[in-house]
Amino acid sequence: MITFDRAERDIPASRIDSALRNTARTPYWLDDPRRPGSLPSARGELRTDLAIVGGGYTGLWTALLAKERDPNRRVILLEGKQVGWAASGRNGGFCEASLTHGESNGQRHLPNELETLQELGATNIREIGETVARYNMDCDYEASGVLRIATEDYQVEWLKEDSAKKPAQVFMDREQVRKEINSPILHAGLWEKTDNVLVNPARLAWELRRVCIELGVEIFEHSPVIDLKSTPGSVELVVGGVTSASAKEVKATVTAPRVALGTNIFPSLLHRMRPYTVPVWDYALMSNPLTPEQSDALGWKSRQGLADLNNRFHYLRMTRDDNGHDRILYGGYDAIYHYGQRLKPEYYNREETYRKLAAHFYATFPILGDIGFSHAWGGAIDSCSRFFSFFTRSLGDRVVGSAGYTGLGVGATRFGANTILDLLDGLDTERTRLELVKKKPIPFPPEPAAWLGVQVTTSEMARSDRRQGKRGLWLSTMDAIGMGFDS
Repeated sequence: MITFDRAERDIPASRIDSALRNTARTPYWLDDPRRPGSLPSARGELRTDLAIVGGGYTGLWTALLAKERDPNRRVILLEGKQVGWAASGRNGGFCEASLTHGESNGQRHLPNELETLQELGATNIREIGETVARYNMDCDYEASGVLRIATEDYQVEWLKEDSAKKPAQVFMDREQVRKEINSPILHAGLWEKTDNVLVNPARLAWELRRVCIELGVEIFEHSPVIDLKSTPGSVELVVGGVTSASAKEVKATVTAPRVALGTNIFPSLLHRMRPYTVPVWDYALMSNPLTPEQSDALGWKSRQGLADLNNRFHYLRMTRDDNGHDRILYGGYDAIYHYGQRLKPEYYNREETYRKLAAHFYATFPILGDIGFSHAWGGAIDSCSRFFSFFTRSLGDRVVGSAGYTGLGVGATRFGANTILDLLDGLDTERTRLELVKKKPIPFPPEPAAWLGVQVTTSEMARSDRRQGKRGLWLSTMDAIGMGFDS
């Protein structure tokens, strides 16, 4: 962490001011002329075979796969705002095979089925590519892999150890990795060429929306579900809105024998799901376009996604805008938890974090000079204590929900969607037999204990980075009780 700490101290405030002066505080991916217009809201009394709540990746994949399994099944999807407006439209676009947020995290939590989960994850990511090709989905799909980078000398041995376990991965020493990408902070790299792809996240959501509609899914936007009721043999979803502090307006009801919930970090209609997730806020910058000369000087011709090995890690990647210019997304590092777990509008931007990221960017890519940033944005991640998804079943398996993807849901939500459908359809499959599906993470305690715990953990993770990755008593204890993370 020495490199990034130094950057925060040494880069002049005036330089950061200039870099962020004309920066739009909105997600780059959603600031797109191709963004589709709104679909109608739900009205009246509707009946369907399958109702889905949530128009992010989980809900969209569930709808698409449901129609592929049974084209005659009527499927209605209800989205409170617009499809892909939240986490699915503002993430980094890293679509990875891991279902456990990294091998070491999976080994800690589910050692007996890790090999199976790795195989299922590889199959899932391959099938995502096949789906993109089959439906000609325009989502900037790039099978470029991910380069794990060491930014401190002590991390180099970690990469060497990992490369010995998986010979298909390509280890790069300092000279090789800096020849690949012209950055002075790179000490080594491990290129995971397979099972990791990059996408434009918003366009993936919009293309899933398009395909769902073409397959016959009925999508209603601006249709927030405010209540879920059990009725004989079915479930009733109440669609409405808040008209005052004490009143709710009912706009529609949707009745179905089966309901899938994909509401991410937003309060679940199943109250039993709520203690298992907390909102952790993540932020990112998008650079202004690189000139051709800057792109040539930088290298990065293979266009891998990058992620460093620190506890407070960065993720970064190239993307190409509609004018054919390269840009760099640079995000991560700060993971902010706010007392009370509220999703307040003012949390979506954090100037302190934007300034840190800008300083870190300049330390990472000094060759790009004062390039500046076109967009800065943030949003909540549905973090759970084991850092990968869990499933909740209710009302005799008529309602199934999935959440807790913790920032790695671009790929894993498709696996989650298949699992949701297996459970709703009463199927006995390899997926439904998994401990990952049967067991839940440790729930978070109520406030103020949750806030205190997160603050201590965040502080100890920063301390671990300063101590060459050595984990102190607090982190070791959290690891031992199953609330630790080491991906």
